[in-house]
Amino acid sequence: MKTKGKLIVISGPSGVGKGTICEILLRQCPNLILSVSATTRKPRTVDKEGVTYYFKTNQEFQAMIDNHQFLEWAVYNGNYYGTPLLPVQEKLNAGKNVLLEIDVQGALHVKDNFPEGIYIFIAPPDKETLHERLTGRGTESPEEISRRIAAADQELAQQSKYDYVVINDVLENAVQTVKDIIETRSVAV
Repeated sequence: MKTKGKLIVISGPSGVGKGTICEILLRQCPNLILSVSATTRKPRTVDKEGVTYYFKTNQEFQAMIDNHQFLEWAVYNGNYYGTPLLPVQEKLNAGKNVLLEIDVQGALHVKDNFPEGIYIFIAPPDKETLHERLTGRGTESPEEISRRIAAADQELAQQSKYDYVVINDVLENAVQTVKDIIETRSVAV
């Protein structure tokens, strides 16, 4: 009988570095597979269909909601985001560890349905650093940055609901801490 994979959920405020941490984990951990989310937000220049996201229209996304095709979905900053259910189930059943990089609201919804997962909150060292990181990306308007900072306040208040909190002050240390957490929970990475 094949061992079922583990669901590993990483979330935190926008700009905290969770995407970078996940990219490094995926390069370093051969038994870790990223779950690709669906979204209605506009693609950025670095985005690739089916790799960074599945880009959907509002109508396509709503049809997926109506057909119960999401593990979780949420509205964040005016756009829909969701984790397609079937690919996650197939990978877990095949013994693969599935990494979800999702927003806080989605992560807490997943935790209600999959409490046996590993839930890791990535936190900034402080709000000033978070603001600098968001500004430094150069991908959002000042208004969007203000919305993301306001959302971060609400998200930071939820970190006690996670199994682990990792402060991303030094990237290499944060990555190693996440790897240690995963290995401690007896997951082959």
